[in-house]
Amino acid sequence: MRTTSISEPKKVRLDCLFRRGHAEGVTTTRAPQQERSRATQQRLLEATIECLVELGWSGASTTVIAERAGVSRGAQLHHYPTRAALVLAAVEHLAERRAAEIRAEAAALSADADGRVDGVIDMLAAAFTGPLFVAALEVWVAARTDGELRKALVPLEARVGREMHRLAVDLLGADESRPGVRETVQATLDLLRGLGVASLLSDDSHRREQLLAVWKRQLATLVREA
Repeated sequence: MRTTSISEPKKVRLDCLFRRGHAEGVTTTRAPQQERSRATQQRLLEATIECLVELGWSGASTTVIAERAGVSRGAQLHHYPTRAALVLAAVEHLAERRAAEIRAEAAALSADADGRVDGVIDMLAAAFTGPLFVAALEVWVAARTDGELRKALVPLEARVGREMHRLAVDLLGADESRPGVRETVQATLDLLRGLGVASLLSDDSHRREQLLAVWKRQLATLVREA
């Protein structure tokens, strides 16, 4: 029994939460309890997003999330005392991971301005239709009538918004010192967010593609002039 309990933490993949070099360097000689704690948090964060997407805010109770994650209710409360703390941690965790993935994908994009703009917009558009966006919408809607949740969400949303804006600027190679460039980048993100909302209830892909095709041309012109 002792051999089983010691080896189990090694089976848990932590590389989606931590840098690969760090995850591969973890050994059983380095605080097994810390490894289990991190693995528990990882399962809770991912289960939270899954429950928000599948069940919505009303169905994503801490009990359901703990069951989905395969952890005890006590373990969940130890790491995240409230549902708001758990949900916001999950949204922030996935937002950071998705931003890192987009940066990695962007490394393979064409250096040509037009081709790069097309690729960047497509990647950002995907981010506004994926699980993170759906989960975040559930939290935003709930925060409208939940003062405590709203108070905690507003600074997180502001931080994530700034990071997404900076990501878009970096990937597009846009020069924000030029008049109107910062506003255009933000308008791009607002457009993608709105199209993401529109696609939730019906297949809006045709109109979406037409709008994005026009916007890509305008954005490519702006980037070339930078």
